[in-house]
Amino acid sequence: MSPVKAPFPYFGGKSRVAPEVWGRIGEVPRYIEPFAGSLAVLLARPQPWSGREIVNDSDGLLVNTWRAMAKDPAAVAEHADWPATEADMHARHAWLVGQREDITARLMGDPDWFDAKAAAWWLWGIGLWIGGGWCSGSGPWRITDGKLLHAGDDGRGIHRKLLHAGDDGRGIHRKLLHAGDDGRGMGWRRDRLLAAFEPIAERLRDALVMCGDWSRVVTPAVMHGSGKGRGPGVSAGVFLDPPYGLGEREGGLYAHDEHDVTRTVEAWCRDNGDDPRLRIALCGYEGEYDLPGWSVLHWKAKGGYSGQGDGSQRARANVIRERVWFSPHCHRAGLWDVA
Repeated sequence: MSPVKAPFPYFGGKSRVAPEVWGRIGEVPRYIEPFAGSLAVLLARPQPWSGREIVNDSDGLLVNTWRAMAKDPAAVAEHADWPATEADMHARHAWLVGQREDITARLMGDPDWFDAKAAAWWLWGIGLWIGGGWCSGSGPWRITDGKLLHAGDDGRGIHRKLLHAGDDGRGIHRKLLHAGDDGRGMGWRRDRLLAAFEPIAERLRDALVMCGDWSRVVTPAVMHGSGKGRGPGVSAGVFLDPPYGLGEREGGLYAHDEHDVTRTVEAWCRDNGDDPRLRIALCGYEGEYDLPGWSVLHWKAKGGYSGQGDGSQRARANVIRERVWFSPHCHRAGLWDVA
């Protein structure tokens, strides 16, 4: 199976550095992503490979999207096939933010549960949204008596933004743009979306998609197996891509934007970096982590949201500050063919 890509734009995605990460991690029995995001590295995994894949994120709306695409891509495609309208974007945005806690609780309570409509609306909206912060839950606008009203500046609602107006579309809208011009109508548009989702469903068929705190998937039992894999030899590759520290990012980018996990993640890396059974990769900005004995890869991001009209000077400068720290037992560059 050829590598696939996420059908949505995502702040801080690591697709450009994914081949280097796989070259350093190599072939491992288990691959773990505690901060799933767009799953850019997992989806870029070289083929063939027959290990166990475990991914996690604390954002229930994001996890629901991945689970729904994996389990029922046709239903997601049906609900995602919708014209780009500003009123619908804001109404769906507000509804999704209001449903996050309930969706998250259901995901954690039932491993088979998902909401295909919520997943489709999340995908549809993030492709229209300008910049970061889609469904972050910050902003002064809230639904009151069925109306979207400005309710102050306490940051507990949503932001209002114009539609993204790029001619080539973003996310799933690349699949919808001009798709009906040949006269085959809305059914043809839906087929194009389904064709984009089905490879993701196949790719994630055997992956375990978790929803919760990142630390739940980096315990000894998860990394090494219950009573297995505790002897010599590599047990797992762990790819850590936590949110940038609060002092390193613009506000409102993430669903849980008030939390800064960088120091907790760094402490975990210090405690586990010397374990010969683990190959760990940690992403961040220059100077964000201090891990003696780890190798550091300098790379340049494509630009992402920093290249858009509302990108800040800080965001534009950060594209050259991207770093990946690799634990001592990772391969050195060039020791594993990722072509």
